[in-house]
Amino acid sequence: MHRILDFATEPARLRVKHKQLVVERESKTCRVPLSEASVIIVSQGQVTFSNSVLTGILEAGGMLVICNRNFLPVGMLLPLTANHVQVERFANQKNASLPTNKRLWQQTVRAKIKHQAAALQFVQNDSGGLGSLISQVKSGDPANVEARAARRYWARLFNDDTFRRNRDLPGLNAILNYGYAVLRAIVARSICASGLHPAIGIHHHNRYSMFPLADDLMEPLRPVIDVEVAAGLTHFAQYGNLTPEIKRNILSVLLGRFTCEGAERTLFDISNRISSSLVDVYAGKRKRLLIPDLISNVSEKNGSVGV
Repeated sequence: MHRILDFATEPARLRVKHKQLVVERESKTCRVPLSEASVIIVSQGQVTFSNSVLTGILEAGGMLVICNRNFLPVGMLLPLTANHVQVERFANQKNASLPTNKRLWQQTVRAKIKHQAAALQFVQNDSGGLGSLISQVKSGDPANVEARAARRYWARLFNDDTFRRNRDLPGLNAILNYGYAVLRAIVARSICASGLHPAIGIHHHNRYSMFPLADDLMEPLRPVIDVEVAAGLTHFAQYGNLTPEIKRNILSVLLGRFTCEGAERTLFDISNRISSSLVDVYAGKRKRLLIPDLISNVSEKNGSVGV
């Protein structure tokens, strides 16, 4: 069982006892098995924890995400010794050829645009012609078809020609920031569990980010968040910014189940499969990433949110 623990409103003190994360707040005290604390998000300024808490989270395979007031991640702490063949996989990853990475990025962008088209079809009953752009994405996407698709996508998704995706703006952008921050953590966790290094990207190379590979692999998964935000647009607009209720809606999608290849899978499982397929590509065992179709396949929201 996976849990996403979000500390955003109340001060809290975290400690570890008998392999459980103990959360002490003025309103209540609760316990969560460390093995279930997959992602912990902290944006509240008065959450305290000791080194034993951090060690316990990491040893159990969890991840800690620290966010600013706009819910942008400013730091992530994750395990880097989660796989016994890590050194070999680091080497394969580092030595991957440029043509291989360009081919992987082509597949990633095509999958992202395909999911964006499906998201538009699901929300607006019109794909906006994005499907015609998929075949135009060449190796490495030198024509930047990804950006062309994005310009069409955002205007149609929210029915607003003036909307621009900007990480530093409030409102819908802040809501998207929050969903993407959690998704990024899920993907980074899977990358480390697969024995890959999140700092060695396929396409993204940001000197100020330690997680460019997570930024790469999460691209086709972003529309899962977009659909939830667009579907609740009227409700979200009523509040104008993030609320606990909006967070619960976002997290319930991230913890929900998707029908993939005839089976019900969580995003944690799907992300693990994508990362594992990248390991096989770098080892020369396969040519393509395993990126399943996701949009419109949410079958249930049954994850555990918060504490």
